[in-house]
Amino acid sequence: MFKKILIANRGEIAVRVIKTCKRLGVKTVVVYSDADADSMAVEMADEAVHIGPPPAAESYLVMDKIIDAVKQTGAEAIHPGFGFLSENPAFAKRLEKEGITFIGPNPHAIEAMGDKISSKNLAAEAGVSTVPGHMGLIEDTKEALKVSKDIGYPVMIKASAGGGGKGIRVAYNDKEVEEGFPAVKAEAKASFGDDRIFIEKFIESPRHVEIQVMGDKHGNCVYLFERECSIQRRNQKVIEEAPSPLLDEETRKKMGEQAVALAKAVNYDSAGTVEFVASGVDKSFYFLEMNTRLQVEHPVTEMITGVDLVEQMLRVAYGEKLAIKQKDLKINGWAVESRVYAEDPYRKFLPSIGRLKRFHPPEEGPLMGGTVRMDSGVREGDEISMFYDPMIAKLVTHGKTRDDALDVQAAALDRFHIEGIQDNIPFVAAVMDEERFRSGDITTNYIKEQFPDGFNGTEPTDHQTLILTAAAAYVHGVFARRAEKISGRMSQPGPQRKDWVVILGDTHHEIELDLGDHEATIAIDGTNHTLYTHWKPGTHLFEGQLDGESFAVKFSDKTEGYVFRHRGVSVRALVCTPMTAALHARLPEKPKPDTSKLVISPMPGLVVSMDVEVGMDVEEGGAVCIVEAMKMQNIIRAEASGKVKAINVAAGDSVAADEVMVEFE
Repeated sequence: MFKKILIANRGEIAVRVIKTCKRLGVKTVVVYSDADADSMAVEMADEAVHIGPPPAAESYLVMDKIIDAVKQTGAEAIHPGFGFLSENPAFAKRLEKEGITFIGPNPHAIEAMGDKISSKNLAAEAGVSTVPGHMGLIEDTKEALKVSKDIGYPVMIKASAGGGGKGIRVAYNDKEVEEGFPAVKAEAKASFGDDRIFIEKFIESPRHVEIQVMGDKHGNCVYLFERECSIQRRNQKVIEEAPSPLLDEETRKKMGEQAVALAKAVNYDSAGTVEFVASGVDKSFYFLEMNTRLQVEHPVTEMITGVDLVEQMLRVAYGEKLAIKQKDLKINGWAVESRVYAEDPYRKFLPSIGRLKRFHPPEEGPLMGGTVRMDSGVREGDEISMFYDPMIAKLVTHGKTRDDALDVQAAALDRFHIEGIQDNIPFVAAVMDEERFRSGDITTNYIKEQFPDGFNGTEPTDHQTLILTAAAAYVHGVFARRAEKISGRMSQPGPQRKDWVVILGDTHHEIELDLGDHEATIAIDGTNHTLYTHWKPGTHLFEGQLDGESFAVKFSDKTEGYVFRHRGVSVRALVCTPMTAALHARLPEKPKPDTSKLVISPMPGLVVSMDVEVGMDVEEGGAVCIVEAMKMQNIIRAEASGKVKAINVAAGDSVAADEVMVEFE
């Protein structure tokens, strides 16, 4: 086995590789940019080498700097993680020339399968069914329009070198091609240094199912079953699971054997993923692409197979024969992964940037009869910057059945507390409770279909109302008891009875609270309940048992009352006397400001282009400018029609969240 390797990546995948290396006794070197100088990966690695400023094009994508770091530290091999240089054949060839082992597939396999156009041609030659599309490169918008019309809308505009949801747009008409093609081209150039574009038919109501393969340098290759990755937004995966609720044993075997045949055709010798689009109606499937690297969602495969994929990558790169035989691989239970993104689900999932004031993930290990695993590269106090992908953690759970794994996932999400930035936990937690998702009736259109107007939170169920009311009463009771203490008195007061009203959003609930130490009897609207908890002031995650049933809710203090959050519910809670509650009910609601005549930046970022001028008439929904953040180009549109009165920013300017960029008359 290698004595020392270098990890040419950052964040959670760097930490993930380090964990396996520590277990195997392999020393690690990480490279880091200025933005990652104090990162968890730098702290955990045996050595760290600085490689430049924050932009990836000046650090993580510069081959010379990575290779210099190898020579400087004496590392024998490079693990590329995912993204950055992981699927760059020129990098693999350069390492081969330098005598440095690449912990990934051979350059020929990367070239043949990593490029979406050549891989589709190869698949077609091998008799694999592929999605209809234009295999040639598209040079300009005019050609993109012609190709799109020939294929028939909707079409998918894709970067040939793309991955991780970057460099993809779906267009349903000419206008969306005209806007989407240059945006994809620019994203591809910025993210991958390669702006080649192709267009294919977008299959509506599809399911995204992928097969994990593992090959060695001796001609052996196996498949480690499938992952369902249909819950996506902006073509980026959000929730993954293994196995797929769609496949039966026959379809699974066909798909797996086809994936292995395709891998063997290019002498594939590492971990890789063959992606398919599958029909939820007849289980037919079409080859999409092959990712010649470790996938973000690999933990769900590890959870159901017991195979450490990073370890296998290290072993086959070192030249060992694959010890895994196809007949030995079995599916054990079910695993689910939620990607935790630094983004605001209430603002169309736009990136959120800032410092993690609180970052308390759930504990790894047993929970509710299942298992919790956390893969993350950040800690409390770390800064989430605009330069890299918004994913900050992966929460993985395992159970005996799909429902078990989902129940554990929902409970773990309840116990995942982040403050300082916006995160997508309320959204993924809400999905866990949805009847359609629970049934397994999912497609890649799921989020668009279930949330056509975006995510605006969910209304509390009767059960949620009950636990939120109980938690609010208990928290307020403890604070009130502390406030009533006599100065200097050390002993705790005994139980106290309080008659209050909990105003939860728009509803009022009469409360009688008998407060003890770690427990309380609470009458809510005349019905008695027993609450047990170890919650203490200073903690903003409230865990307890109400009538013997465990729950967890998150809350924050406000000037008046609290804001409690559970799954997709976010509600203000005010605990007060009946008289105060009556006065509160008569107060008029404060009107919201009218921002329809303003174009406001929804996130911090960089203005890439300004598409309007002073005096120009703009239609509602018309493109105003493009703001780039976390490697994504976001088209900012007008909320209403109007004439441009003033433009406050220009291309190249940095903007803050909620900064007014354009004003209408």
